[in-house]
Amino acid sequence: MIAFVRGRVTAIFVDSAVIDVGGVGILVMCTPPALADLTVGAQATLTTSMVVREDSLTLFGFADYDERSVFELLQTASGVGPKLAQATLAVLGAEELRRAIIAEDLLSLCKVPGIGRKGAQRMVLELKDRIRGPSSPSTGRSAMPHPRHDEWQPQVRAGLLGLGWSAREADTAVATVAPMAAETLSDGEPIDISGLLRAALRSLSRA
Repeated sequence: MIAFVRGRVTAIFVDSAVIDVGGVGILVMCTPPALADLTVGAQATLTTSMVVREDSLTLFGFADYDERSVFELLQTASGVGPKLAQATLAVLGAEELRRAIIAEDLLSLCKVPGIGRKGAQRMVLELKDRIRGPSSPSTGRSAMPHPRHDEWQPQVRAGLLGLGWSAREADTAVATVAPMAAETLSDGEPIDISGLLRAALRSLSRA
């Protein structure tokens, strides 16, 4: 198992990043909190979990060991694979997910694309007695690399499509959060892609 990767960040996408490790570009699928700590050209360390399939080797990256442990625990639940586990963390985050499972909050769990009521009930049943609090303090968060004003829409849209929403739903969510982005820009503040993605997911869940 590859426990972490350390190297220079050469590219950042809405759900992944490329880390130069000894001259080899490693593609790491990342949660929003993990991406928030990365800057292109800077050195970074990502806690990782490798998922091995017959036809693929995929490395998932996290902000800290607690987030990784929740990701790996989620996959022990029936019907939950790495993509759904990553989507769950992207929508809820480790702390909110932990709270939802302990409180048997099915509505919160059903906000995740791919989790219906039965799936949420099964997740609670199988994980409630096994999920624990953070094993180590969370690391500090910095803002994601700031895109130009015309770049955030395709990045948020791509993130929603990657999480399983349709093109029409993604376009609707992007339009919903556009005023938020415009207000941020008018205040002279940089765009936070991670925050906009979460806001878009919340709008789709309410709809």
